[in-house]
Amino acid sequence: MKMTNETGKELSTKYDPKQVEERWYREWKEKGYFNAPVIPKDSKAAAAVKSPKGPFSIVMPPPNVTGSLHLGHAIDNTIQDILTRFRRMQGYDTLWLPGTDHAGIATQAKVEEALAAEGRSKYDLGRDKFVEQVWEWKHNYHGRIVEQLGSLGSSCDWERERFTLDEGCSAAVQEVFATLYEKGLVYQGDYLINWCPKCQTTISDIEVEHEEEEGLLWYLRYPVKDEPGRFITVATTRPETMLGDTAVAVHPADPQYATLIGKTVILPLMNREIPVIADTMVDRAFGTGAVKVTPAHDINDFETGLRHGLEQICVMDNDAKMNDRAGVYEGRDRYEARDMIVKDLENLGLVEKTEGHQHAVGHCYRCGVTVEPMISKQWFVKMKPLAEPTIEAVKDGRIRFVPERFTRIFLSWMENVRDWCISRQLWWGHRIPVWYCQDCGELICSRKEAPQVCPQCGGAALEQDPDVLDTWFSSGLWPFSTMGWPEMSDDLAYYYPTSVLVTGRDIIFFWVARMAFLGLAFMDKQPFHDVMIHGLIMDAQGRKMSKSLGNGIDPIELIDAYGADTLRFTLVTGNTPGNDLRFQRERLEGTRNFCNKIWNACRFALMNLAEADETATAEDQANPSELADRWIRSRYSRCAIDVTKALEEYDIGVAAGRIYEFLWDELCDWYIELIKPRLYGRTTEADQSAARHTLTEMLRGTLSLLHPFMPFLTEELWQHLPHEGESLMLSPWEEGDERLIHPEAEETMALIMDVVKAARNLRSQFSIPPGKQANLILYAADSRAARMLQAGLGYIALLAAADQVEIGTAEAEKPRQAASAVVTGAEIYLPLEGLIDREAEKKRLAKESDKVTKEIHALETKLANEGFRSKAPAEVIAKEEEKLADARYRLQALEAIKEKIE
Repeated sequence: MKMTNETGKELSTKYDPKQVEERWYREWKEKGYFNAPVIPKDSKAAAAVKSPKGPFSIVMPPPNVTGSLHLGHAIDNTIQDILTRFRRMQGYDTLWLPGTDHAGIATQAKVEEALAAEGRSKYDLGRDKFVEQVWEWKHNYHGRIVEQLGSLGSSCDWERERFTLDEGCSAAVQEVFATLYEKGLVYQGDYLINWCPKCQTTISDIEVEHEEEEGLLWYLRYPVKDEPGRFITVATTRPETMLGDTAVAVHPADPQYATLIGKTVILPLMNREIPVIADTMVDRAFGTGAVKVTPAHDINDFETGLRHGLEQICVMDNDAKMNDRAGVYEGRDRYEARDMIVKDLENLGLVEKTEGHQHAVGHCYRCGVTVEPMISKQWFVKMKPLAEPTIEAVKDGRIRFVPERFTRIFLSWMENVRDWCISRQLWWGHRIPVWYCQDCGELICSRKEAPQVCPQCGGAALEQDPDVLDTWFSSGLWPFSTMGWPEMSDDLAYYYPTSVLVTGRDIIFFWVARMAFLGLAFMDKQPFHDVMIHGLIMDAQGRKMSKSLGNGIDPIELIDAYGADTLRFTLVTGNTPGNDLRFQRERLEGTRNFCNKIWNACRFALMNLAEADETATAEDQANPSELADRWIRSRYSRCAIDVTKALEEYDIGVAAGRIYEFLWDELCDWYIELIKPRLYGRTTEADQSAARHTLTEMLRGTLSLLHPFMPFLTEELWQHLPHEGESLMLSPWEEGDERLIHPEAEETMALIMDVVKAARNLRSQFSIPPGKQANLILYAADSRAARMLQAGLGYIALLAAADQVEIGTAEAEKPRQAASAVVTGAEIYLPLEGLIDREAEKKRLAKESDKVTKEIHALETKLANEGFRSKAPAEVIAKEEEKLADARYRLQALEAIKEKIE
């Protein structure tokens, strides 16, 4: 194997990400390492260029062009990059397709805010000029997002980058809308929608965020017509909507209202006659068991109204102010009108009582304003015919959720899905491809250019629908529109369906569901095989990060301070798929230390490297003569096998943790210490070369495993070590070699390591200085353990700072005046004679015991205090209890040491 390295370039004493990351990303990108191969549709031509492994493809969840990336984007793209780099190194034809989303409501709101700061509005510009202004915004912020994704190390194919409003994606949107319209799956109708008074648009059901709020429940008395003094009392949380009531409903099986069903009551303040109807939707346990019915302002009332043919009276305008149907309250804000209405009803003696009531209130997910259910003419997608094939695809395993528990959540939503309102009252977005003839009223849907004449009457006065489509409509086509659909491009033929979708649990219904049913409907194949769900990034207190709480963290600031590799590794360790992650800055420090540990290990190897070290044969590698070499190769092979398996199962955190344990604990803390005498001592050149060669191989292999997680650091170090090829990111993945697994070497080293740790612990307990040599006596549990200990005598003496190590049998008489410990397979004795000043040590231990005893007393007193327990948070009490348990353990250990000395 021809090896090259950059040994002429000396590694600095400390790793500095700023000197490495930008340089390597630029080189990778310029050399086209991120670019996926184009595989022709023609099978013969494809066979000559495609990988025998086949394709691996991911489409990036497109970030909105509204500003900067947040930590949610950071973890999402880190996971995608890990999977992409892993599969690329395994030899797959790898496509990670990037792009951005036009984000209708969010982006328009940003631009309108900027205009408002200048004292202007979108109406001052007009629709066309305003849209031009938004495009300028998009160009300004798009570049920043791409730069941020690059800073994170995203190895996506920038030559295939897409935007949801680009020409190709827009053509796909029109084709899908027109096709659904022609099939009767898109329709226009009056329906109760969720209206945001601030954003001035409708939003879908899943864009409404419900929050529990403490409110009031008013009990209002409606007079029964022609029966003076008789009332029916209804309970409501929204007195302001009573002005639009068109009935009072009771349950048909409720005996208390049996004589009122079919009668008429007088709507207070409006003096309008409305019927008392019977409907099973009434919850008899709520309030009085009688409810007001306002079809224009409540979804349940809307459906009740349809069943009973009730009038729909809307009493608010688009600003959530009372309209001309609200009588004397016209022009009042909804909450101001509420107060006025309650006061007027009280004056009439029609408020029976008021009580506190906790209930869920819907808010706009973008601006947080309380949404208003309103009757409106909108465009809808019929969901049931589209949902059924999607449910089948999930149930038969064509679409698989990781973790599996999200399957049930997804299916529950799909099985109860309502029709999807897709029209939005905005100017920025895909304008609905429907025109209305002003002469005859004909509706014309066009999949390409705007029609010039009406096909019905020949008139030329055509006006396009002013609304745009829901952002999620175009995002739902992302897996196939980005690859050239409706044309069957080479990319679409080869890379669709995609391999996996990586996304957060918060957009399963917003996005995953839409991609699933639209992909099945238009490609006749699921858009992805696997859906890997990750949790949300929370702050250290477990709260969702938000602007209002001021707890958001800019990932670019963290990259500037710690480096991208440190951030990436921190985000994916200590977490499992689907679970939320509490972000703590202290963990970044730990990861930075890990980076420096790797850096220093490679510096150590390079300082000891010789040209002849790469001449070892395959036989030398498979059967090294030295126990430590056999052990570390065995442990590395297990690590590589475990990491590969974990990545294939999307267990990213487990894979990262496995590499960390091997590199830090086994390679750096044990193996490097074990080979130092071989490198510096009086050993043969062959033995020195074997140690150097094994260390270099293990470091190079571990850098390969670590590369998907820490691409910059690993590339820099790999280039300095002897290597084959241009770049680590293009080198073959280290699968692990089962032939190199030596169970006997592992078992022997496990016993040796246990003995060393026990000996070190005894030295620490008795405060024996590190430089002071001591004798060790080991008693093996059986002959096999004795052989293993004999094989590791040199290692034990070296790492336990032992002047002499003896091995005896379990039956032999044990030494007196010695500290001892027991591990599986052996007993360890450390003779104390001459190592410690017994009297001085007794005094020190007595003093330490007194100190710990006082600590225990103080903690017991504190925890016995009822005042403390009743006021302190549970986590504070738990922490104090942990302190007490630890103090008791330390006192017990001190007493045991005193007994040994005495």
